[in-house]
Formats: sequence, C-alpha cells, structure tokens
Amino acid sequence: MATVWRTCCGRAAEEATTTESQPILEVSNLCTTFRRGDRVLPAVRDVSFSLGKGEVLGLVGESGSGKSVTLRSILGLSRRYGEVSGAVRWMGQDIAALPERRLRRIRGREIAMIFQEPMTSLNPLLTVGMQLTETLKAHTDLGRRARRDRAIEMLDHVGIPAAGSRLQDYPHQFSGGMRQRVMIAIALAASPKLLLADEPTTALDVTIQAQILDLILSLADELEMGVILVTHDLGVVAQTCQTVAVMYAGRIVETGPVRQVLRSPRHPYTGGLMRSVPQDVPPRTQLYSVPGTPPSLDALPPGCAFAARCANRTAACLDARPALAPVGGQRSLACFNPARAEQGDAA
Repeated sequence: MATVWRTCCGRAAEEATTTESQPILEVSNLCTTFRRGDRVLPAVRDVSFSLGKGEVLGLVGESGSGKSVTLRSILGLSRRYGEVSGAVRWMGQDIAALPERRLRRIRGREIAMIFQEPMTSLNPLLTVGMQLTETLKAHTDLGRRARRDRAIEMLDHVGIPAAGSRLQDYPHQFSGGMRQRVMIAIALAASPKLLLADEPTTALDVTIQAQILDLILSLADELEMGVILVTHDLGVVAQTCQTVAVMYAGRIVETGPVRQVLRSPRHPYTGGLMRSVPQDVPPRTQLYSVPGTPPSLDALPPGCAFAARCANRTAACLDARPALAPVGGQRSLACFNPARAEQGDAA
C-alpha cells in the first residue's frame, strides 16, 4: 500500500510504509447511468480501484465529476434511480448483485456512509438520540442503557457540547455544522470496517474539522477501518490520505500515492487542480482556475473528456479515449500526453 503523508492537527510530516494486505474492497469497471426521458447520463464510467485495511483513499475532482455517485453506487443506493453495472467486492463477496434485504445487513454495520447534506439525511421528526440509538439497535447487541451511553460518547467525540442533554433535541435545533457532526457520529457509532465519507467536514470550522479528521484517522488505525474520503480540499487530502484518485467526467484519470500525485501531477487536469490552490499569492493577484467547464454528461465527446480544456491536446485526444493504465511507482494515468515524470517520482 501507499506511503502515509500526514500533517493533520499540527503533527509534523512523517513518512511510513504499511504492509501489503488483501484488499477489503475491490471495485471493478463500475458504471452508473441515469435516464431522464430521452437523455442518457453516464455519471460513473469504468471506475476501478481497491482499498486495504486501514487505508485512506482520497477521491477528488470538480463538482459533477461522479465522486458522490461512486460512493452511493458502492452501497447500492444508486440502483434505485439508475442502472449500475460492474463488480463491487467487499471482503471477497460481490455485493453489487445482492438483493436489498441482504445489503441492509451490510450498510451501517460493516460499511457506513457520511452523506454530504445532513439536513436531508437526518429525519426531522425523530430526536437525534433516537436516530443514534436506532442505528446501534439495528447493528449491535448493546442493551438500551449501553446504547444511550454509546450515543452520548459519540456525540462527545464529534464535539457536541453537553452531549447528554442534546439527545432529546431535534435536528432543526442544531446548527448546520452540528448536524454534520451528528451525521458523522451516526456513521461511526457501530464501528464499521469501511467508511464512505462524502465531504464530511463541509460547514465545519477549522478547529472542529481537525478534530473530526483526527477521530476518523484514529479509528482507521485502531479498527483497521478503510476510508474513502470525498473532498474538494486538496490540503485535507495531503494531510489525511495515503492514496488519491482524481475523477473527471465520471472517470478516474489519475491515481497513486498521495505524495507522488500531489507533488508531481502528470495528468493536465490534476496539474490544473494543484495550480488552483492559492499558495503565497500576493494581494490583488488573479487566482488561477482551470479554463473552460466540464462537458455535459449527455454530450460527452468521443475522445478524452478533458481535451477541450487541455493545452496539451493532440488529434489523438479528440478521437480516442485514453485508458487508465499503470505508469510505474503504483501510479496509473489516463492521458496520451502526460507531464514528464520528475526524478524520484516512482519512489
């Protein structure tokens, strides 16, 4: 597995290697397509990756690139509204084809998800305490008193003040950031083996964000919990993840150890994302942004989806779609004209 590169919560940057292990999650050729009348919208296209015990994978890209749909497809939630194909092997079992009844036994207990919008994910008619203890009742053998104690413990972990007195409150009595923390507490309550985190630190201030990320990382180490982290914040990826996968127009275009990819991006889109991060910019300086806009899902070009925005494009980019292929050093790339690899890039 990949090199760990963490600076989270004031810790000094460190490098360590983890032992190779059998992946707990293997996603192969995952495709998710939605239909709206005559429109066909391929939201996820041939996505493949694997995740080991305790590994943290960052999934990055612009809004609409397919990150959230990928997480929902892994859990079988997207098939309610679209067509999902490909294989999702969890602990050696292909759960993509499991019936809904059997998937419910896995959701929450073995695989948990932090949804992006807590206001629509929490039930406004139930107290926060009931929603927490309901999860514990469904997925653990804890008694009533133990469930309540665990609920208070989890709310305290995510930084809810006076956690014991807030169990009887309803979601509308919490701020947006506190509702986000409640969602995180519900997801982590049953100690899952895989956490799908969709923008888990959105709407949180910097101090609470660091606390939440530290909690997730400590649980990943303690429980050997795998984590897939969807975020727009490349700083968070650098601080918390071991590997990173960059998505564009429903496909993974670059993946590899986070230190290598962020220090030496080879796909032009990854390079554009890195240039978009303000770093020591003088006042009143125009910030860089990737030119153009992503293509519409119902009008994808026959070649590389990024070609219209890419300064390195050639005729081949317009006619054929580059496949994601290994380029050495645990890295994979989908590009006909990548940036030159820097010395030591494969290290």
